[in-house]
Amino acid sequence: MTGRPTTKEAVMERVQELDVHFIRLQFTDILGVIKNVDIPIQQLPKALDGGILFDGSSIEGFVRIEESDMLLKPDPTTFAVFPWQEQGEGATARLICDVYNADGTPFIGDPRGTLKRAMQEAADRGYTMMVGPEPEFFLFQREADGRPTTRTNDQASYFDLGPVDRGEECRRDCVLALQKMGFEIEASHHEAAPGQHEIDFKYADALQTADNIATFRFVVRTIALQHGLHASFMPKPIMGVNGSGMHLHQSLFRGGENAFFDAKAPTGVSKTCMQYIAGLLAHARAFTAVCNPLINSYKRLVPGYEAPVYLAWSEKNRSPLIRIPARRGNSTRIELRSPDPSCNPYLALTVTLSAGLDGIIRELTPPEPVNRNVYLMSPEEREAEGIHSVPDNLREALRELEADDVMRDALGPHVLENFIEAKLIEWDIYRSQVHSWEVEQYLSIF
Repeated sequence: MTGRPTTKEAVMERVQELDVHFIRLQFTDILGVIKNVDIPIQQLPKALDGGILFDGSSIEGFVRIEESDMLLKPDPTTFAVFPWQEQGEGATARLICDVYNADGTPFIGDPRGTLKRAMQEAADRGYTMMVGPEPEFFLFQREADGRPTTRTNDQASYFDLGPVDRGEECRRDCVLALQKMGFEIEASHHEAAPGQHEIDFKYADALQTADNIATFRFVVRTIALQHGLHASFMPKPIMGVNGSGMHLHQSLFRGGENAFFDAKAPTGVSKTCMQYIAGLLAHARAFTAVCNPLINSYKRLVPGYEAPVYLAWSEKNRSPLIRIPARRGNSTRIELRSPDPSCNPYLALTVTLSAGLDGIIRELTPPEPVNRNVYLMSPEEREAEGIHSVPDNLREALRELEADDVMRDALGPHVLENFIEAKLIEWDIYRSQVHSWEVEQYLSIF
């Protein structure tokens, strides 16, 4: 985002200039759900000094009831005014906060703080992680009472336009709202499935990108509601069509130079980039639990719907997990294709950065690139090439996460234990349910 205030004083000046009456102090829980505390503008100086307390025991994965007092410390650079406020009522702005303990120390379970620690480890080695996301989502109709359905509002397909794409007005308004909040939008279009859309925004450092992803989801859902629609980031809401992913374009910069680019290398890709890819492949089965955190995520991660299931890489082929786009120079990057937009962006960037750094630290070498369509290879051919797949379900992914020391260290014990506990509860509820498919399949036969 451009022209962002960097100090308490700059925020106060911006508030006066834009006639802001209310501030939302935002943060995310371990599952990536945005939480907020609304304060009137008179409380802003106190908030900017980190003086706003809240009850952390009521937030998913934070603290126990006997240690509930926590502090919010706003990041001045995240100040932005919501563009949908009615004229004449005074504006409402937001500040994204870091979470601290009551004694003023950083809270170990804050997802934003977890990403900051991973970024500091990278910085200690001279690297800054840059990320450009490609989030996809569905626009669904609502019932008369406002409840969301899975009925899409169009039957369009990839890159279609109106009148076939009946969601383009909503998507246009999403783009305008995001631009008013400081996003640099690079492209927006209809995706492959009916009712499915994608809006891409410019890359930034990992922390700003995670903030942007969280903001993006909130803005898109708000604008969709204004259009009488429901925007869903559920990975696979409709059987038989493509699910929604969130490809993450990643690179490491050293100073002002892209560490993934090497003009002397035959393909322009550096050894550092190859090691980063090797690290991602080494830890992919473990970080899948974080990047694909829902039971529903694994309905998307099946062959046949363009989702990247197989642990391989290529410079051109889009069927493996990792692709290297054609651009070189400072645009050299890898595209990690497995994450979906339901993930906690702070934790997803934490684990993928840590996985890539581990490849660099250990000087790992990736396998040979796979330039064939992996989906068309037989199981025997994939076995011969040493191509494995992501976990089949959330429970399997959680086991992989628990067993991976690098991922455990990246998340820290608090986040890891609370994340796994929440997901195991979700899994146990799911596996104890009798689903409609089972009734239809078995009731009349057995």
